[in-house]
Amino acid sequence: MTQLVQNADIRNDWSLEEIKAIYYKPVLELIVEAANVHKHYQATGEVQVCTLLSVKTGGCTEDCAYCPQAARYNTGVDVHKLLDQQQVLNAAQRAKDGGSTRFCMGAAWREVRDNRDFDKVLDMVKGVNEMGLEVCCTLGMVNEYQAEKLKEAGLYAYNHNLDTSEENYENIITTRTYDDRLNTIENVRKAGISVCSGGIIGLGETDEDRIGMLHTLSTLPQHPESVPVNALVPVKGTPLENQPRVSVWEMVRMIATARILMPQSMVRLSAGREQMNVTEQALCFLAGANSIFTGEKLLTTPNPDFDADKAMFDLLGLTPRKSFKEEQQPEVVG
Repeated sequence: MTQLVQNADIRNDWSLEEIKAIYYKPVLELIVEAANVHKHYQATGEVQVCTLLSVKTGGCTEDCAYCPQAARYNTGVDVHKLLDQQQVLNAAQRAKDGGSTRFCMGAAWREVRDNRDFDKVLDMVKGVNEMGLEVCCTLGMVNEYQAEKLKEAGLYAYNHNLDTSEENYENIITTRTYDDRLNTIENVRKAGISVCSGGIIGLGETDEDRIGMLHTLSTLPQHPESVPVNALVPVKGTPLENQPRVSVWEMVRMIATARILMPQSMVRLSAGREQMNVTEQALCFLAGANSIFTGEKLLTTPNPDFDADKAMFDLLGLTPRKSFKEEQQPEVVG
């Protein structure tokens, strides 16, 4: 029997204590609970396939301690100006041919400025949208006017991660505030654009910081439609270059907790997937992940390619989620 999910089932009033109780459950119990929630709200075995392209690389004025594109760090990343539209459309076509249904364009900017580069990005958005792909951008901070312009151009989603908890934030970034990030998310939401917002683990944060970030995301007036869970990929030359690799169990715990707190959101297994074998990725899917980035790079860091992911999908019996499915009424089997 098929029944419609009621929005009344979705909570935005989670307390820190409730989230702690979920997060600290024995990991196998946590996976089972998350899998049951996932089965109730999502089509199990269906995974959103996304591709991320850096349309403007390096030279960023921010001081994000994890980022190889910050101008102040010597990481060997070459600075490249904004790509031209045809280069971007060609990359989008390759992504579509490889099975992606969402194409995300990232620019190493602190904030969007009203100039010719922004006009070019708007043209890119229009072009990719006309290809039938969900278009996503991550361009730094945007104001209400800029968000509206992106929406008019056909932007489907905007990524702006919180990165970590509010308490830990100043240890990672000092060039903008936590409220700056929340304001951009609010501007995107007001424009009617789908929100993509998550964070990174492995920055040296505590479990309490991870719980705090999940608390902020899950108590927003409306949950982000997409919640990326990234494992730090340490890059030589950044302040976090010597951070140890995050274990798969830490990723599973974050993904499972996010799935329980935000049942209708896409939970994306994002950065760090290159270091995971298929078994480890399968655990993440079992815990409620239903979105990945595919393609050889995530901005400037390595990522599994299309062929490797196709082989994994075939092995695990996964199917790509269709474009624009979020606009339809979600159905569940119950």
